[in-house]
Amino acid sequence: MSEPDFLRTTRDSYDAAAEQYAELSHNTAEDFPLDRALVGVLAELAGATPPGTVADIGCGPGLLTGHLRDLGADVFGVDLSPEMLAIARREHPDITFTEGSLTSLEIADDALAGILSRYSIIHTPPEHLPGVFAEFHRVLAPGGHLLLSFFGNTDASQLAWPFDHKVALAYRLSFDRVAALLEDAGLTETARMIEQSPAHSRRGFESASLLFRKPA
Repeated sequence: MSEPDFLRTTRDSYDAAAEQYAELSHNTAEDFPLDRALVGVLAELAGATPPGTVADIGCGPGLLTGHLRDLGADVFGVDLSPEMLAIARREHPDITFTEGSLTSLEIADDALAGILSRYSIIHTPPEHLPGVFAEFHRVLAPGGHLLLSFFGNTDASQLAWPFDHKVALAYRLSFDRVAALLEDAGLTETARMIEQSPAHSRRGFESASLLFRKPA
């Protein structure tokens, strides 16, 4: 089966921008206390859920993968971009990083206690989101948790609005519609945080972090 064009385009774009992206975002965990707190919640929840393993999916240069490791999580990273993964391995040689796509994860069924997906779905065309969320459901163990962050808004009139991201075409997403798609995939919402004009967006966009659980 051939790879969708958007995956090739996104990979090539992040490969080209990898070093600059890593340099600009190297303080993510330290500079954004809300993100840090939410990642801490995921680490705590996953640590109490067999098998305890967390995947940072769309990990980029591994900034929050390393933060999860520092919190005591049994964590590994997955990203589409080989150049991003090279940086992640260089910066965190004690963590396993593998190349992979949101749409087809090479992870066994029920293998994960937690998934972190921080702004990794924004380059996914909206028609592919149900497949991505089905993959998240498949690889989560019963009782496992997903922490999903993305740009968007409270407008539920449509699912997605494209915008010109600095690296590759991206989408702002309706918070409620994404939550509904996750429910359709078999996951249950447990918490939601809406951040007004988060500093890291530099665009004035609202941002959502959704915490979902796979029923035990």
